[in-house]
Amino acid sequence: MKTLGIVGGLGPESTIEYYRFILDGYRARVPDGSAPHLIIDSLDVNRGIGMLDANDLAGLASYLSESVERLTRAGAEIALIAANTPHLVFDQVQKRASVSMISIVQVTCDHARASGYQRLGLLGTGFTMRAKFYPETFARAGLELFTPNDSERAMIHEIYIQQLLKNDFRAESRAAIAGIIERMRNQNGIEAVILAGTELPLLLRGAEPEGLPFLDTTMIHVAAAVGAIVT
Repeated sequence: MKTLGIVGGLGPESTIEYYRFILDGYRARVPDGSAPHLIIDSLDVNRGIGMLDANDLAGLASYLSESVERLTRAGAEIALIAANTPHLVFDQVQKRASVSMISIVQVTCDHARASGYQRLGLLGTGFTMRAKFYPETFARAGLELFTPNDSERAMIHEIYIQQLLKNDFRAESRAAIAGIIERMRNQNGIEAVILAGTELPLLLRGAEPEGLPFLDTTMIHVAAAVGAIVT
């Protein structure tokens, strides 16, 4: 069994989900009553958002790299960042890390390709929806991504930052995002929706429109982590 290091806190609620689901996944794979060895370094989400707002990607990469270094010193043999948006600087962090890291973007892409999807919607923070790190990875796999329009992205970002990261999950926000998803299905012909924000499943889990599956990046990432732990 390998020791997994988790860069958490970005935000805290989804980090709790990671911990719970990794335990569940491990126990399903290893039903002997044991538990995986996990180390979590919980960062300050407000500090991370401040760096993103200032477009200080070098500062964000250093902040995350310092976390991975702490986890490594504590005994982590593999690591992951329990959030989507910080993957803006994943490549820089991985280059500085002395352990291998599990990319949420790559494992989600692998999952989408294996599932046979070609046209997918992408929801997340405004930072994630505007960035190229998801589209570039998916384009290399021959998959096409679609994001909401400018006003819709702004609304989703506001909900994310002002509500979801503060553990505030509202029915009206769920309905508003569901409406955006339906428009994208009708106008863009999407076959599935990537919930590329680890708080989005907390709002939308169980609310999939008929015939339009959600790709829960938290659960996909967790499955990859459990596989790495027990391999």
